[in-house]
Amino acid sequence: MTFTQWIQAHRRSILFLLVLLVAGGIVAAFKLPVTLFPNVDFPRVVVNIDAGDQPADLMVLQVTLPVEEAVRRVPAVLAVRSTTSRGSADVSVTLDWGTDMNLAAVQVNEAISQILPMLPAGTRLFTKRMDPTVFPIIAYSVTSEIRSPTELYDIAQYQLRPILSAVNGVARVQVQGGAREEYRVNVDPARLQAYGLTLTDVAGALNAENVISAVGRLEDHYKLYLAVSDTRFTTVDQIRQTVLTSGADGLV
Repeated sequence: MTFTQWIQAHRRSILFLLVLLVAGGIVAAFKLPVTLFPNVDFPRVVVNIDAGDQPADLMVLQVTLPVEEAVRRVPAVLAVRSTTSRGSADVSVTLDWGTDMNLAAVQVNEAISQILPMLPAGTRLFTKRMDPTVFPIIAYSVTSEIRSPTELYDIAQYQLRPILSAVNGVARVQVQGGAREEYRVNVDPARLQAYGLTLTDVAGALNAENVISAVGRLEDHYKLYLAVSDTRFTTVDQIRQTVLTSGADGLV
């Protein structure tokens, strides 16, 4: 029997298989998820640490090393690596392949929560599993020859980020680089002592004035209006005019 004769003899079976393949392709086209990368459970957990303006050397001693020691006690940990800079640190925890990463992430969080009271006040930690979806698929660079890094950061954070976040299918938008606007307050120790104040008093007064909070709401003609108190510093003069203390002798 020749090949042509075999095909003619089994033409119904071959046609049935072709119909099954076409139907399977149509179902797969509409049912299978579409992703940029395959779903792979990488055995790695990353801890992002934010400690404000702590110097890098103090970050290593007071934050990074305690966190490293804590996560090393998690079962199946193979290696712990970290990078530290001023006010921030990243701790990468590598585990055995085949480890339940959901359980590992919970165990890392539990280990860190045990030492959290011993870390500097205001320290914030964020734990996330490493998988292909955490990496950006599109990146934009914002540059200018006339605008400062602070202005570029504000444009990216407050103008571009909301627009990109509203795009259908976008899960997360992050802004990296640039510089946030900040003011440096130089205090005269002698004058501070003469007024009977401390650096803690100065920091507390500035923090109390530099806030934004909701103060109430108003309903009118079936509309709800929210009232917000915004006393954040926007100029150097506002910082200079901050009242540190008041008493019988006047304002300081």
